[in-house]
Amino acid sequence: MTIKCIRIQQEERERDSLSEYAALSAESAGRVRPEEPCPIRTSFQRDRDRIIHCKAFRRLKHKTQVFIDPEEDHYRTRLTHTLEVAQVARTIAKALRLNEDLTEAIALGHDLGHAPFGHVGEEAIDEVCREFVSEMSFRHSEQSLRVVELLERDGRGLNLTREVCEGILNHSKGSGDTSSDSLNVGSTLESSVVRIADRIAYINHDIDDAVSAGVIAESELPEDCIAILGHGHSERIATMVIDLCECSLGKSGLEMSADVMVAMNCLKDFLFARVYGPAAEGPQVEELRRAARLVKELFRFYMANPGELPEGWRPEVDNTETRARNVCDFIAGMTDRYAERRYAEHFIPEGIVPPCR
Repeated sequence: MTIKCIRIQQEERERDSLSEYAALSAESAGRVRPEEPCPIRTSFQRDRDRIIHCKAFRRLKHKTQVFIDPEEDHYRTRLTHTLEVAQVARTIAKALRLNEDLTEAIALGHDLGHAPFGHVGEEAIDEVCREFVSEMSFRHSEQSLRVVELLERDGRGLNLTREVCEGILNHSKGSGDTSSDSLNVGSTLESSVVRIADRIAYINHDIDDAVSAGVIAESELPEDCIAILGHGHSERIATMVIDLCECSLGKSGLEMSADVMVAMNCLKDFLFARVYGPAAEGPQVEELRRAARLVKELFRFYMANPGELPEGWRPEVDNTETRARNVCDFIAGMTDRYAERRYAEHFIPEGIVPPCR
């Protein structure tokens, strides 16, 4: 066997073993810039490796999931969230005989463009950029696509396959309910798997972290939901994943039973009301408010002082729109602690503690 045959043999195994509804790496729609195939790895394996080795992926370990810079070491970060999504997604893909490599690549890349300080950072950038360009907006799914297409590798991007790029763009459901229609978005089932795996993962681990932080108590979880999904973190994940796989096996789209879907949406609404939303309580809420102010003040500072942007982030054609785009890219790529450090450099007299740890 020559090394040149290894990728081809893997592609043949995909044809023989995967579901008729799986995306085959040999039939990928390709890349924006054509490349010679790897002699060993399939196209989707190559994408997965590029994501794991990129700078944006490494920065996820210092980006907030829900709780900002916690003293307790066991709260999730954006990186551990990403790994949990990848694990749930691969489990589903394997059970449904879909392409695990494509699924994993999408899952590992889905949050590369997430702002510092979690969703409050995303909302802050979205609000402040409109102060300068009214039609501009910020969504982390769109920013994640921008990272892999343009910002990584000094502006060259990662040149991923179109299937991975589409999955990254379509992964987010926001605060909307899971429904039969929303389960299947995009041209591949693997993309849909990551979309639902993202929700399964964050619903369960954010409950886990919120209970650990004392923001909510396990006894406060909606009883009707718990009766259907289970009383513990692993039990609830298992219920959702098993239900999805049993309802979707051998079908061209993903499905869930009505009672599990309703219970999942109920838990999601509970989280948005009690943990993410204005009804959330505790010291974490003030931390989030300070983080939002920090992000907005940094954005306004760099818009007024583009010369303070690092080399490579200053717009070549300096007008309001291009400057706002560059400032948005720069701040969105920051880790929590880097954002705090830049804020301290620009706003805090030496020796004064910055507003966020």
